[in-house]
Amino acid sequence: MINDLMTSFPSYSRFKTRVVNIGDLPMGGDHPIRVQSMTNTDTLDTKGTVEQSIRMILAGCEYVRIAVPGIRETENLRNIKKELVNKGYKTPLIADVHFNPKLAEIAATIVEKVRINPGNYIEHSSRVTRHASRDMNNEEALEQIATRLKPLLKICKEHGTAIRIGTNHGSLSDRIISRFGNTAEGMVESALEFAHICGAFGFHDLVLSLKASNTRVMIQANRRLVERMRTEGLDYPLHLGVTEAGAGEDGRLKSAVGIGSLLADGIGDTIRVSITEDPEFEIPVAYGILQATGVRITKTEYISCPSCARTLFNIQETLEKIKQVTGHLKGLKIAVMGCIVNGPGEMADAHYGYVGAGKGKVMLYKGEELVKRNIDESNAVEELIELIRDSGDWKDA
Repeated sequence: MINDLMTSFPSYSRFKTRVVNIGDLPMGGDHPIRVQSMTNTDTLDTKGTVEQSIRMILAGCEYVRIAVPGIRETENLRNIKKELVNKGYKTPLIADVHFNPKLAEIAATIVEKVRINPGNYIEHSSRVTRHASRDMNNEEALEQIATRLKPLLKICKEHGTAIRIGTNHGSLSDRIISRFGNTAEGMVESALEFAHICGAFGFHDLVLSLKASNTRVMIQANRRLVERMRTEGLDYPLHLGVTEAGAGEDGRLKSAVGIGSLLADGIGDTIRVSITEDPEFEIPVAYGILQATGVRITKTEYISCPSCARTLFNIQETLEKIKQVTGHLKGLKIAVMGCIVNGPGEMADAHYGYVGAGKGKVMLYKGEELVKRNIDESNAVEELIELIRDSGDWKDA
């Protein structure tokens, strides 16, 4: 029933990327779009970082990223990983590295993936270095990048470690800005420079990301990146996120707009929702965005109208009652509509529909077919459950 119904609606076309193995949990290709988050504990605090990582994992986090600002933090990844494994957690770890290539090389021997930022991985932010970087011949700059990247790529090949080339709108190098400005185009060029160098060394276990706190810049940059990859025959998986999105409703809305728009385009292989809260609270938002865009179904979905003067029953109470008994039916889409004016049309992609008919009566739909009419509201929910059971889409909680 579920699969038959979905074939009648426009198909979802995902940008086909290569599969990159992150430990035992591959990304890209036809694999589910992965959810990840990042610890905010002191990385030297092994106990605190492990406990927070476990809370993230239990919430559904599939990759755990940890910042390593110095040598001691990088080395402590061994202890963190050991403690997690001892507690039965084998979730892949990602080291977040910015300024020091040596840290990336150490981390690559410990964790499953290393994130580097092209904007500051090679070209440090001191005044002298910035000026030298800006004035450097572009060919000379690329040679310098290749020289600095080569040891990391060798280590990653030896240990099966993946790399994320993570470009941020707020940290493009002066050299890139002098050529392209602080633009989406500059973000694309910055990421592809590093990707091309990695490819020249025969290293392709790459994930690319272009992040910005401005949703329009983030969306534009990722769409441009996919266009360029199509043109150049590249197929690296994409990590999506709106960086520094904020907290509460603001952070959730910005993340939904930026990430959701790209997912709807078929772009994206892993996502991170960045909100100013404990990281385990990012995970439900991420799964909610995946569900809303229809790219990864993790729960029952409900379609319901806001109600109006035509609605002659308490739709809020009815919806909650239906949720309580059907919330375990992952992948099922159930509509609860106030009346027949818009109900049958607006719920056209639902698997089952509960529609008010007035005067205490309800109509039940299976797909677009009206199968039960003029049912008493008092037992309509039970009739809905019976319909789902008879159709073979029910499973016990």
